[in-house]
Amino acid sequence: MTDPIPVVTKVEVLHDFVVGVTFDDGTLGEVDLLPHLWGPVFEPLRNDPVLFAQVRVDAEEGTIVWPNGADVAPEMLYRESAAARTS
Repeated sequence: MTDPIPVVTKVEVLHDFVVGVTFDDGTLGEVDLLPHLWGPVFEPLRNDPVLFAQVRVDAEEGTIVWPNGADVAPEMLYRESAAARTS
């Protein structure tokens, strides 16, 4: 049996490229997205703080998205936020 995919229910930009995320199981965490913002769809987010700040939750996809079509896998957000909580 596989673990269920975590669902993001809330996101907020905390500072720089760090977001606070809340998951449907009540888990809260912080994720520094800077190391993950590479490639054509993410470069605009690295270069435009105003665009980065437009992050929102896509309830249908269960993760965070931006107006330019970028998104981040909820599994990575959950894993990274868990690592930040234990370090």
